[in-house]
Amino acid sequence: DMILANATIYTADPARPFAAAMAVRAGRVLRVGTYDSLKEFKGRDTYELNLSGNVVLPGFIDSHVHLIDGGLQLARVPLRGVRSKDEFISRVKGAVRDKHPGEWVRGGGWNNDFWGGEIPTAAWLDDISPDNPVWLSRMDGHMGLANSLAMKIAGIDKNTNDPVGGTIVRTTEREPTGLLVDAAMKLVFNVIPEVSVNDRREALLTASRHALMRGVTTVVDVGSYVPGTSEEQTWQDFSDVYEWAHSMGKMMIRVCLFFPMPTWPRVSDLIHERGRSLSGWIHLGGVKAFLDGSLGSSSAWFYEVSSLEYGLSTYQTCC
Repeated sequence: DMILANATIYTADPARPFAAAMAVRAGRVLRVGTYDSLKEFKGRDTYELNLSGNVVLPGFIDSHVHLIDGGLQLARVPLRGVRSKDEFISRVKGAVRDKHPGEWVRGGGWNNDFWGGEIPTAAWLDDISPDNPVWLSRMDGHMGLANSLAMKIAGIDKNTNDPVGGTIVRTTEREPTGLLVDAAMKLVFNVIPEVSVNDRREALLTASRHALMRGVTTVVDVGSYVPGTSEEQTWQDFSDVYEWAHSMGKMMIRVCLFFPMPTWPRVSDLIHERGRSLSGWIHLGGVKAFLDGSLGSSSAWFYEVSSLEYGLSTYQTCC
């Protein structure tokens, strides 16, 4: 049992939006109100926490995450918030130093708008990573940057055709710059070593702790299905990671799972067999599809040409 006292508690009740105290038992809120109104819940073993006026909010719900991949990203090159080319290169250089020759360097979260809009190229990376293939995803997940070694391993050169639903960004001489958009990313994904099941399980726990530390108690996980990736990874994560975590009592936050649109018959069968709620922790939401790319990666599909970028039309999506 616990009582939070001397607090500013947001109740979401328009008639009484704030309260000063709250009683909790077994993870459930019993009552919010004045401190005196909670005395009946106070026993000899009740833990009382004086919050000194600090704010208490209901748990946040994040409606669009890639939870397991997000957990993996926390252990990779952090490029979110980078605001200059020099800082971008410096962070990658530091990561390369910690790798053995031949090991992949992965990271992401970069946003070229933060440093004036210049798009990074393989030339930014090649001098600092001659012996390591590099793959760095943009913050929206619809574009990524490969260094020249990664492109060589993937067999990408001036003669490589753009895959359906994707673009290999090129120079005027048709040489690949290192940027791959949407379905073109699969050319690199296909040669990156698979992440082990144990690492993906640990990534779920890492991401869950990260979310809880920021007050997020429920997420809608749209899975690992992004342009260029396998439809099966999300299903493997469901069986190998989520069901494992639930069976082992390791779930920390509530998740609502979405699966790739092309696999909707399997989703329908699963819901009919097991229901929408597999437990208090895991719920089945629906499917995710793609119709085009993203604004940030200049691959969103427009009715009219915007500058020279009119985007990519695919047979799937919404994101």
